Amino acid sequence: MRPYKFIISGGGTGGHIFPALAIASELRSHFSTAEILFVGALGKMEMEKIPASGFRIKGVWIDGFQRSLSLRNLIFPLKLVVSLIQAYFILKRFKPDVAIGTGGFASGSLLMVAQWLNIPTLIQEQNSYPGVTNKILAGKVKKICVAFDGLERYFPKQKIVLTGNPIRAKIQQLNVNPKAAKVFFGMADSKDTLVVLGGSLGARTINLLVASHIALIKKLGYQLIWQCGELYYEDYKHLSGDGVLVVPFVKEMDHLYAAADFIISRSGAGTLAELCCVAKPVLLIPSPNVAENHQYHNAMALAVKQAAVVIEERDLEQTFEKEFKRLSSNPVVLSEMQEALQKLAKTNAATRIVEQIEALL
Repeated sequence: MRPYKFIISGGGTGGHIFPALAIASELRSHFSTAEILFVGALGKMEMEKIPASGFRIKGVWIDGFQRSLSLRNLIFPLKLVVSLIQAYFILKRFKPDVAIGTGGFASGSLLMVAQWLNIPTLIQEQNSYPGVTNKILAGKVKKICVAFDGLERYFPKQKIVLTGNPIRAKIQQLNVNPKAAKVFFGMADSKDTLVVLGGSLGARTINLLVASHIALIKKLGYQLIWQCGELYYEDYKHLSGDGVLVVPFVKEMDHLYAAADFIISRSGAGTLAELCCVAKPVLLIPSPNVAENHQYHNAMALAVKQAAVVIEERDLEQTFEKEFKRLSSNPVVLSEMQEALQKLAKTNAATRIVEQIEALL
């Protein structure tokens, strides 16, 4: 019997790429002889990230339709047609048993053609408000793996399986001692630690907020580990010292989460899946600059369960100081937030998704 073949497409952002990689890794563990091929959009970050993780990838010529007036929209129909033709030839040559999409432009072309060719398809939706690609594909896919409740508003209810978002194994298990983690970052092991996450590139508004509130953070008894992002490190590195550590990026996220007593963060779907698993009190500041305002909807899905406090960027000036003081001085609220996060945690998401893929074989 020949080995199973799986084709996976998802990209444009890390939010689509990293779940795709987690699914691929789990498929490789589950089916030791499986052949796995990725399909991405030429020129997008998946064309580097996927090969760096040890998987093959082929590119198609596709881009998103711009929501604002743009000359790029004039050639969108041509790109779409070309990408569908490219996807057809990739699928005919590779002959996958199942096609899997995690969102992004390339996955739309690939899974659409797979559906025309009667190849079983499955999509994984990371967000509480689905992206355009997955909404278009939902009618004909066999299964839809989701991370939040309530998505029957957008998808056929009978196809939905609540699996959660795949996260890194080290974070899912998180067996790093908190005191040792603080020492790892050069901080006092017995002092409460505020961790600020703005994403790998950084978040300008969050950085400005933190820079202007360092005195308050210290006054409330916190030491600070501040991931400011690669783009902003030169602007803020001089603030390191005296209980403040400014870093451009942290690879050892298991240590960072273990060191945290309180977290301020963006609300990308992958980050929220990790925050639920590590269950540290969190204040979320959604990015307003993402498609479909995903981060706001994701954050509010936690807020309605009392698992997080959410402040929109436009309200930070009026609200942040008061809210941060209230939370920092209220251990009961923080403890309740941790309990609510633990209830929302969905471990072994990649395994659950692979079980759904296996059911399609």
